[in-house]
Amino acid sequence: MTWVLSLLLGIVVILAITAATGYFVAQEFAYMAVDRSRLGARAQAGDATARRALDVTRRTSFMLSGAQLGITVTGLLVGYVAEPLVGEALGEALGGVGVPTGVGVAVGTVLALLASTFIQMLFGELLPKNLAIARPEPVALWLARSTNAYLAAFGWLVRVFDAASNALLRLLGIEPVHDVEHSATARDLEHIVADSRESGDLPPDLSVLLDRVLDFPRRDVEHAMIPRARVDVVQADTPLARVRELMAGGHSRYPVLDGDENVLGVVHLTDLLTGDRPAGTTAADLLRPALVLPTTMALPDALRELSATRNEMACVVDEYGGFAGVLTLEDIAEELVGEITDEHDEDELRPVVPHDDGAWLVAGDVHVDEVERAIGRDLPEGDYETLAGLAIAAHGSLPEVGDVVAVELPSDPAHLALTEAPEPETVRLEVLEVERHVPSRLRVTLSTTEDER
Repeated sequence: MTWVLSLLLGIVVILAITAATGYFVAQEFAYMAVDRSRLGARAQAGDATARRALDVTRRTSFMLSGAQLGITVTGLLVGYVAEPLVGEALGEALGGVGVPTGVGVAVGTVLALLASTFIQMLFGELLPKNLAIARPEPVALWLARSTNAYLAAFGWLVRVFDAASNALLRLLGIEPVHDVEHSATARDLEHIVADSRESGDLPPDLSVLLDRVLDFPRRDVEHAMIPRARVDVVQADTPLARVRELMAGGHSRYPVLDGDENVLGVVHLTDLLTGDRPAGTTAADLLRPALVLPTTMALPDALRELSATRNEMACVVDEYGGFAGVLTLEDIAEELVGEITDEHDEDELRPVVPHDDGAWLVAGDVHVDEVERAIGRDLPEGDYETLAGLAIAAHGSLPEVGDVVAVELPSDPAHLALTEAPEPETVRLEVLEVERHVPSRLRVTLSTTEDER
């Protein structure tokens, strides 16, 4: 019966050590996967356990070192216990059925190591790891008190190993990092939004809104402004009666320019409605100072300028001082929420109109990024802002009505991993209307290179 007791003792010890390994593995993965913001909210609400768990997450590198120390020690102990207890017990059991002692011990040791490895991997590694990843917050809370106690008791030993490893890293010219970065960059957030959209976790409309919000800080005034070619202006010597006629068309303010296209100010509808004006009054007599912004100013800065000066419209100038267009609060809002329309906007005048045949009717002045969102594909980058600019660049000259331009789309980096890459996709741009010599309305269709043939 001696070998039976030895076998049972060995199994109990192995299971106990495996449980310790599982504890450290769960500790490692739970505190890496847990949502710090949720722990912080619970801690602020007075949850003492959450406060202890949050304290561990603030020492991520130290906690990981402690967990690795525990995993290493328990892993060594399993091998140390399996051979003398379980291996020899199995050897004696085999000897009892006529197997030579040397062979029995060898076979018993191998069986003991295989069994202990299986138990260690399943119950000491995989099960606690998957549990911690699936339920990080409950596991982190459950382990909080014991983890802090463990780090307090063996922190000195963890620091010894940390100091040694950091010294080796510095010898290699690498500066150690003492905590794991949990914040996300704008690029990280873009990938998260894209992945969530593709997996169906985010509704398409919400993902587009988040894309616009993330793009907003990188956009400049030139991207959002109404260009000079589409801006109605009045000259400084325009009579008051004519200004009133223009404002009857719907605009409540107009930029006032001189003969050299220099911005003099802005005329407001309220100034036309207040007080009696003598005959001969012109726009120059009514103008207010204009808020002037450069084309290169970032949109968040432009929004702050408009808010600080209580303006709804700014005049935009280019690097040469020429009038480039106007920027309104509505233009900035459209960068975040998309085109803003009202009951006066007709469907055929919408900038992007999808058709049942899979094509899109797109205004030429729609920005490339808005077209990308509509068709779900990346367009080639170049020295242009709008779809009309892309058509002109691809055509090589000014296209006319009826011209069709085929633009090959950039390949997806994911296709590099495929043994056989799919046919390259192209976007067909058919010019439907031309205004001021440039395409003002285009029909956009997706196709493959094979379809083009």
